[in-house]
Amino acid sequence: MSKRGQGSAAPWLQAGRIGFIAVYGVTLLAALGWLFGNVREIGPESRAVVLRLGAEQRIQNAGLLLAWPRPFEQVLMLPSAGRVSERRVELLLRSEAALKADHDVKLAGDATAGSGYLLTGDAGIVQLDVRVFYQVNEPYAFTRQGTHVETALDRLVERNAVQICASRDMDTILVARPELVGTDSQLAERRERLRGDLQHGINRSLAALKAAGTDLGIEVVRVDVQSALPQPAVNAFNSVLTASQLAEQEVAGARTDAARRLQEATQNADRTVQVAEAEARERLSRAQAGTATIVGLGQQDDPGLMLRLYRERVPAILSRAGSVTLVDPQDSGRLILDGPKP
Repeated sequence: MSKRGQGSAAPWLQAGRIGFIAVYGVTLLAALGWLFGNVREIGPESRAVVLRLGAEQRIQNAGLLLAWPRPFEQVLMLPSAGRVSERRVELLLRSEAALKADHDVKLAGDATAGSGYLLTGDAGIVQLDVRVFYQVNEPYAFTRQGTHVETALDRLVERNAVQICASRDMDTILVARPELVGTDSQLAERRERLRGDLQHGINRSLAALKAAGTDLGIEVVRVDVQSALPQPAVNAFNSVLTASQLAEQEVAGARTDAARRLQEATQNADRTVQVAEAEARERLSRAQAGTATIVGLGQQDDPGLMLRLYRERVPAILSRAGSVTLVDPQDSGRLILDGPKP
């Protein structure tokens, strides 16, 4: 009986032994994984901060990292010193509720009225889409702030964007009036300086936080800004621009018509003057031809010439009259002439 019982229990013993060996192997692999859990390769685009029992111990750049397992040492991965990280500031954009309110007036309210809008110095409204590019220059400070870095960066960008827009006119932020393009070079220069001013303002705010003991451990190296007008304002500006262009076209057409009419009037005046001068010359020529004989006679010294001409010409003139009555100028009598018959 004992041998038979031992024979029946042998498979269970073998199964237990195999299970123990398997559990032991898994435990050993888990222990090895835990022991080498912080042994890793750091890429060239990253670096690591090693915390030993919560205290900052060292910074590991690209290469092989050897560290004790958790909880003795903790490894935090950070961007490398030359790596530039990008952050889009969502606080300056229109919220989803505001975008819905733009399409449905019933959803509009005080909470969504000014979402994503910034007020300019000349009481204008603009929208800014800002992307910030930064580098981690203080790994320990960046590690201490943790997940609060990007949130704090968003607040700093929003604060400086509000200040810069309030200190500028709309034309120094974006091209709001195309008719001013090319006429004032200072406006274009101030628009070009917008990104630089925003970058310097953010870095000054970061320096102020560092001086106050709350260093974020980052430095802004570049800022990209896309400025735009609100959509209703864009439609209004387009309408005004279209009306201005139509007015300019009408003014240009009127000026062209006036220039054409002035040219035609000038041509007609020149033609009239030329015709008048030609007629005057012709009349003068006829007058000179008609009076040439008289002028020639006036230049003669013969005293009897006028009497002879009078005797030659008077009969031809008197022959055209119906009747001729001669009156002695020495006679003291009066002559009564018949008037027109009624």
